[in-house]
Amino acid sequence: MNGRNVDIEWQAARDANHDNWNDRVPLHETAYGLDAFDDPNHLSDVVRDDLPVLSRLLPSGSLTGLDLCHLQCHIGTDTISLARAGATVTGVDFSAPALAVAAELASRSGTEATWVETDVLDARNAVSGDFDVVYTSIGTITWLADLDRWAAQIVGLLRPGGTFFIRDGHPALYALDEDAPTLTTRYAYFGDGRAQHWDDESTYVGDGTVAHPRTYEWPHPLSEIIGALLRAGLRLIHFDEGRTLPWQFSPRMVDVPGGFAWPEAERNLIPCTYTIVARKD
Repeated sequence: MNGRNVDIEWQAARDANHDNWNDRVPLHETAYGLDAFDDPNHLSDVVRDDLPVLSRLLPSGSLTGLDLCHLQCHIGTDTISLARAGATVTGVDFSAPALAVAAELASRSGTEATWVETDVLDARNAVSGDFDVVYTSIGTITWLADLDRWAAQIVGLLRPGGTFFIRDGHPALYALDEDAPTLTTRYAYFGDGRAQHWDDESTYVGDGTVAHPRTYEWPHPLSEIIGALLRAGLRLIHFDEGRTLPWQFSPRMVDVPGGFAWPEAERNLIPCTYTIVARKD
């Protein structure tokens, strides 16, 4: 049954997720519309939404000239967009096929970028140097079991005065039954250390199916996410919640500028995303 809690060792869950994400690469290479990056001014929708918030909270007010590490970068569309916004970028992901597509897209678009293949939970040991900005956005936290270890990587990668940015799906959203005719809670909001088991041959965008449909994710309430960052020594400087998503979580969601949202009558009832910006003093 999808969404049921199961006991599974981290390595076994990670390996299943790794196979699944490798399978997604050719599907996403088609579905992401990479030809749009032939326009040197094109930015991904995700970065176009994130950039005004991030830039406003940077000491310089801009990414220009800053070193940025993008964790869980997948096929690099957001990483390349951040480079176009002025940053010197390093993209980190655990999927070699994804990074190969990212490197090809960067070469094709004339973008300088460094790509590092590693699990995000080992990023500090795998990535050279330190950074003014560590960035991650949309679809990241639920793939990780240990957020204290995750936060330690972020702190280790940041220079003093550096900024961490994350926008992701809201854990209250993830607790909802995506197929219910109303906003109905079905899955756990609070985690208990066990993973949620999923079998799904599709991905969140495009057509086609994956050969390895089984994945494992972990629910993390906002208190756990923020708490991990604070325990690691970061200082919270910004938090907000959003009403739209860049993917269609539920078939009941409707197209709106910038993505998808619940029908208008329900739009103020449940958050779709959260954004956290924190600083290393």
